[in-house]
Amino acid sequence: MKLNKITWILLTAGVFAILLAGLSAVRSQQVQQQNQLRDELDLTQAKLTGIQLERLYKQQGELEKRLNQMLSQSETARATLSQPVESIATAGVLFDTAEAAGVSVSEVKISPLTSQKLEGVPASASVLSARVEGSLSGLIGFITRLNDSFGTGVVRSGKISIDEAKAETSASIEMVIYTYQGG
Repeated sequence: MKLNKITWILLTAGVFAILLAGLSAVRSQQVQQQNQLRDELDLTQAKLTGIQLERLYKQQGELEKRLNQMLSQSETARATLSQPVESIATAGVLFDTAEAAGVSVSEVKISPLTSQKLEGVPASASVLSARVEGSLSGLIGFITRLNDSFGTGVVRSGKISIDEAKAETSASIEMVIYTYQGG
């Protein structure tokens, strides 16, 4: 059986067309897989970005909380530093007493000195207001020690607050400190 030239050309063209169709189908399948992988990669990157954003928001919240705490401490320190020298010494005794009682001072206010007569004796008086936090026994010990720490001072009021929901105990105290004005 002899095949003429035209048959050979047609046969070769047919085989070539079949190969071309097969390669085209393989290429089409590769493009589909590549598109599917690209879509999966995009989805994975979107999820990763979401996770990273979630972590960043969480870190931002923690950093904001720490910043607020530091600002609060800074305000307390700034208020203490803006007081006259006598007030700084008074605040020092307050903080030392708090440390000895195992409580922490979260707010301090000391009024300027005012002239008063104490049992007919000329004196200056300054009002110290503070907020302290700690255990109930520590707060009671602090108030008791505070009366002892200032020989010329007296705790005018002490209010202890217990927040069971937050498991926090705090006290607001007000103390008057007298200084002799000799005459």
